[in-house]
Amino acid sequence: MAEAHQAVGFRPSLTSDGGAAELSAPVLQEIYVSGLRSWKRHLSRFWNDFLTGVFPASPLSWLFLFSAIQLASFLQLDPSLGLMEKIKELLPDWGGQHHRLRGVLAAALFASCLWGALILTLHIALRLLLSYHGWLLEPHGAMSSPTKTWLALVRIFSGRHPMLFSYQRSLPRQPVPSVQDTVRKYLESVRPVLSDEDFDWTAGLAQEFLKLQASLLQWYLRLKSWWASNYVSDWWEEFVYLRSRNSLMVNSNYYMMDFLYVTPTPVQAARAGNAVHALLLYRHRLNRQEILPTLLMGMRPLCSAQYEKIFNTTRIPGIQKDHIRHLRDSRHVAVFHRGRFFRVGTHSQSGLLSPRALEQQFQRILDDPSPACPHEEHLAALTAAPSWFDKSFSLMVFSNGKLGLSVEHSWADCPISGHMWEFTLATECFHLGYSADGHCKGHPDPSLPHPQRLHWDLPDKIHLSISLALRGAKTLSGNIDCHVFPFSHFGKSFIKRCHLSSDSFIQMALQLAHFRDRGQFCLTYESTMTRLFLEGRTETVRSCTREACNFVRAMEDREKTDPQCLALFRVAVDKHQALLKAAMSGQGVDRHLFALYIVSQFLHLQSPFLDQVHSEQWQLATSQIPVQQVHLFDVHNYPDYVSSGGGFGPADDHGYGVSYIFMGDDTITFHISSKKSSTKTDSHRLGQHIEDALLDVASLFQEGQRLKRGCRRLGEDDSGHRCGSLPCHTRGSRAPTTSANF
Repeated sequence: MAEAHQAVGFRPSLTSDGGAAELSAPVLQEIYVSGLRSWKRHLSRFWNDFLTGVFPASPLSWLFLFSAIQLASFLQLDPSLGLMEKIKELLPDWGGQHHRLRGVLAAALFASCLWGALILTLHIALRLLLSYHGWLLEPHGAMSSPTKTWLALVRIFSGRHPMLFSYQRSLPRQPVPSVQDTVRKYLESVRPVLSDEDFDWTAGLAQEFLKLQASLLQWYLRLKSWWASNYVSDWWEEFVYLRSRNSLMVNSNYYMMDFLYVTPTPVQAARAGNAVHALLLYRHRLNRQEILPTLLMGMRPLCSAQYEKIFNTTRIPGIQKDHIRHLRDSRHVAVFHRGRFFRVGTHSQSGLLSPRALEQQFQRILDDPSPACPHEEHLAALTAAPSWFDKSFSLMVFSNGKLGLSVEHSWADCPISGHMWEFTLATECFHLGYSADGHCKGHPDPSLPHPQRLHWDLPDKIHLSISLALRGAKTLSGNIDCHVFPFSHFGKSFIKRCHLSSDSFIQMALQLAHFRDRGQFCLTYESTMTRLFLEGRTETVRSCTREACNFVRAMEDREKTDPQCLALFRVAVDKHQALLKAAMSGQGVDRHLFALYIVSQFLHLQSPFLDQVHSEQWQLATSQIPVQQVHLFDVHNYPDYVSSGGGFGPADDHGYGVSYIFMGDDTITFHISSKKSSTKTDSHRLGQHIEDALLDVASLFQEGQRLKRGCRRLGEDDSGHRCGSLPCHTRGSRAPTTSANF
């Protein structure tokens, strides 16, 4: 999502004042440090590793094995083939009366060794099975015999009832692609947007890179891939996020929004009480690993490492880089209201506070008449300076009961926070619920102490910093043109009936819409995940392909027939699917080039080719927000209770940020952002082009022609207003009345 902006033009060799940063350490030392970070994380997860490291076995399986060995010994059978006798000989001789104890200890040691060997074998077998990605490369809807066999074996070796982190030790490591393949794919991706002259110049730089620097840089990456958990993710976190000196607001953070059509209650404190309680229930399930791991096709697990930092995490600012600090537990939330800060406890001696008790505490804050102290009112603006908005996420509760979420990007990507947000909305609305008068169910607790007002010692010299930060925040937020609209003429069900990938369908429509908006093609950033691998994060799909451009040109050519356009559309979709699957399987372009660039900076090797790659501008940054827990929402009986998704800022001053979410079978909600200062972009204009493009692409199919005719008739009946346009867009944003940080 928002990482597109952070990934553009970053300079790891410079600090904010232009001086040399701490990149003078030899690259071997940095690779060694990366490995140490990986092993430290493993040690910090020791208890989880103990519980999940024996998966797909269980601690009870050791007891079963030990009992079986003891039973065999009682029947005068030796399943160890003499090994237990040798173990017994190595044990100290405690005398005749302890002879039987030595036998029990020998049996326990043998059972432990056999049990460990079996678990290790299962882990190795499962890791080898999970390294197979042939299923990704198969045609949509088809499954070969090898893949069916693979699925059966995965089912056998995966065990039953996995916990959230059960598969972590069995996930394969992200592979380092061939540098020749990466360069070839890169040149293929930029060909549609470069002139012949510029492309020849870029191709020359690429060939020079392959001859002079590529093999050395690649060697270091392969070394890191053997030693560290992931060859790219820790550097991505550090250099793209933590070393960035830009404001996190708009540039890095992303947002999630409330239900699209309904507000469960207009009572602000009640909505806050239920939402916070639901979030803490999610944290409780997370701590107990009761959240099920995400499984593709119901079988292929994704990495769960990013879940560890959802709660109790903040970004600590530094001069050259920030640091992520994660606490194991906390029993309060920080609340900001009318320029004042409060500490609200979330637990009592009997456990988690009820939603009604939390509502009571939040209402006490709303009713508190005390004013903010001088300069305290705008103190929070400091978090809008470079490196604040620093909490892992901030929950915003508006005065009309609407909810919103602002998420800091460095600790995890959208699917992780989106999973939590889905649980929160479904739980606070359908499971916790509200009384007839809109309050949380239950009874208040008058014995609870009032929320603690936080008081600040603000020296005079900080006043200027607050004023500057506030001015910068207002300028940055006021420059954002954000347009949110639901497209309800068709959705995922129609696309499935066309036997197409829903994501590829939207991406091709976006190419058509953007070309109509700007009259040219541009580099397009689509975020996808690499969580098939241990500690994988994201990869870029370069959606503006030669095939996509051919399709768009055909759609704009009046001499082309619908069958001709449809044929080119299918070719473009197939190409996009191939790129998407390659990126997911670790064969993408951009993360490999990023890691090569970082190594070149450590080695102080200048590469004009890598410099060129990392100076590119992404004028169209896109991302799909996945719906991961469809079972939580009953879209048939409660069609209005659908999330409106979320979005992010544009990656370029003259570009767009576009996110989209499929809700139910017949709705797609789009979030479009651009900068008002640009004379080349307009979010509402692009939104209209997206709507038109979707209908035009759908009209290539017989059923879609009926949809478009119906839309035109509806548009005529609405006195000239285009169908599908709803008054649910925003320009800029309104500050929330209450927000809570976790």
